[in-house]
Amino acid sequence: LRRRVVVAGAVCALLLAVWIALRPDGTRLDSLAVLPFVNASGDPRMEYLSDGIAESIIRSLSQLPGLRVMSYSAVAPFKGGKAEPRPAGRRLGVKAVLTGRVLQRADELSVSVELVNVADNRHLWGEQYQSRMAGVFAIQEQIGHELADRLRLKLTGEQRQALAKRHTQDPAAYQEYLRGRYFWNRRTGATLQTAIAHLEKAIAKDPAYALAYAGLAQCYALESALLPIPSRESFPRAKAAALKALEIDPTLADAYPTLGLTRQSFDYDWTGAERDFRKAIELDPSDATAHQWYGQFLNALGRFDEALTEVRRAQELDPLSLMVSTVVGQVLHYAGRTEEAMAQLGKTLALDPNFGVAIFWLGQAHLQKSVYAEAIAEYQKVAQLTDWPFVRGALGQAYALSGDRDAAQRILRQLTERSRQSYVPALAVAWVYIGLQDREQAFAWLDKAVEERGEIVSWLKSDPLYAPLRGDPRFGALLQRMRLVP
Repeated sequence: LRRRVVVAGAVCALLLAVWIALRPDGTRLDSLAVLPFVNASGDPRMEYLSDGIAESIIRSLSQLPGLRVMSYSAVAPFKGGKAEPRPAGRRLGVKAVLTGRVLQRADELSVSVELVNVADNRHLWGEQYQSRMAGVFAIQEQIGHELADRLRLKLTGEQRQALAKRHTQDPAAYQEYLRGRYFWNRRTGATLQTAIAHLEKAIAKDPAYALAYAGLAQCYALESALLPIPSRESFPRAKAAALKALEIDPTLADAYPTLGLTRQSFDYDWTGAERDFRKAIELDPSDATAHQWYGQFLNALGRFDEALTEVRRAQELDPLSLMVSTVVGQVLHYAGRTEEAMAQLGKTLALDPNFGVAIFWLGQAHLQKSVYAEAIAEYQKVAQLTDWPFVRGALGQAYALSGDRDAAQRILRQLTERSRQSYVPALAVAWVYIGLQDREQAFAWLDKAVEERGEIVSWLKSDPLYAPLRGDPRFGALLQRMRLVP
């Protein structure tokens, strides 16, 4: 009897230990970060593949209800495989982290993954997959289904089908798409052009590749921001590519934010733009970019409380994003909460003192407070980092308002000279004339800017920069042309 009691006790203890090891910890794993997969080949040319597989898994999972998935831009700072899952998960505010390694040798592909519980660093699941390169689609599907099971997501048949959805059956087209996304994520003028070239190759290999069209639309939408290309040229291309993507696949979440941006910035179709942004978020609630762009859209309309809700949601989904953090400061600035805006921009610059966009908006906040010396100092910092024409325009405006009209006129001459070589937005010139209090020239150039179109022009209604002009009937006429007022 004594032996039986001891054995029974030992069995119970063993069962209890197993239960403790395998039981849910009482906290549902409803948030996940897929860290950039490690390129185990050692060949830098294969980075696009390890990055792309991780991003594809993020895209599939982010559309599942009840699961918050961090965007690729949120996890990008952990690229290189040096970050431990638990600290990374804590920084990102998620409950589970997926890591992975990708090895390609000729046509052979090996992918290994591990799922970790951030709360206790417990290994929840791991697997290794081997196949030929053509089997990459099946590997991604298997990982998605396994993750859904391990995270105890209750999926409908339709949701399981969505996890298995393939946007192309052509492995070569898929690899070109991944190369395009790899260069798109670098966000420079040169890499943007390279991204466009790869995405066009993907479409040439598979003309029904909706996801490649959506990627192309995103690239075109950024052309006027990163390259000396007029918005009147770039936004129609972006809109056409987004519409083509949705013609092929009306449920493709990736295309809707870009379509919304083009309706806002080029068509001045505010109702249509809001519909597109809302549709994007409905299809993919974890898309930080959709929340950010929708927030900026609301900011342009002067709906500041709603705008803050959206951009702060974007910040939850992408807490390490310098751009999202900056946009929070921008919205606060437009809402007249200047001190809060400056504090927010200070937080951004504490992470990266050379992030030019945040420095620019800090200069705008100083300008709003009529602290011209500080505004000029901030714009000069940005001018050392980028030759963006709007920086020159803002600097010219600050010089003019500070009383240094000669410096402002010098900026005007520089912009005029530059316009002979490449595109200079009319709005940048208008800013200098606003500072010089030359209303005739200011409205002449604002008229050109409204005709040129562009995202920054679409902020005309709510940007405090235009306060000196608001009482002029010509300003109301501009807003009417943009359909911002009846």
